[in-house]
Amino acid sequence: MHEFSLAIDLVDQLTEALARENATKVVSINVVIGAMSGVERVPFEFAFPQAAEGTALQGAVLNIQEVPLILKCSDCNQQTETDDLIMICPLCNSVSVEIVQGKEFLIKSMEVQ
Repeated sequence: MHEFSLAIDLVDQLTEALARENATKVVSINVVIGAMSGVERVPFEFAFPQAAEGTALQGAVLNIQEVPLILKCSDCNQQTETDDLIMICPLCNSVSVEIVQGKEFLIKSMEVQ
């Protein structure tokens, strides 16, 4: 399960951050997951408590903010949100697009004690 290894990596990163901040426990974590990140929300939510078991993150509340895919078209110069993962401008059908948002998988913030 790909999401389990990501959850373990998250726990490792936050454990290191706890040590730097002289904190002992994580109360909550805010994570951003983009539509094109390759991370599935439900399996990640399932894996996180298992990865956190026995660590300073055990029992922490995991808050996930999902962000949509937003493309910018070089031809029509418009930004559009799309659910379609095909890289075509939904306005003018151009393939000259770049991803502005949607590839994120990051820790936005955490609350510690």
